[in-house]
Amino acid sequence: MHIGSLIRKELKRSGHTVTWFAAQICCTRTHAYKIFRKESIDTGLLERVSRTLGHDFFQDLSKGLAEEDTQPQ
Repeated sequence: MHIGSLIRKELKRSGHTVTWFAAQICCTRTHAYKIFRKESIDTGLLERVSRTLGHDFFQDLSKGLAEEDTQPQ
């Protein structure tokens, strides 16, 4: 699961701009774009992102893990 892609999709769904998002999480627009490219993310930052966008990304990650555990190997 690529967390940066999930964040970008949720931001787009919310209708807010990258500039707005960056200001809300106290970073630059450039750093926001770097977040979108990350496969993993610091939990403190993920908490700020979750609160800002009103979306529980931790639940998404947990659900993704559960689905991986049920996949035949």
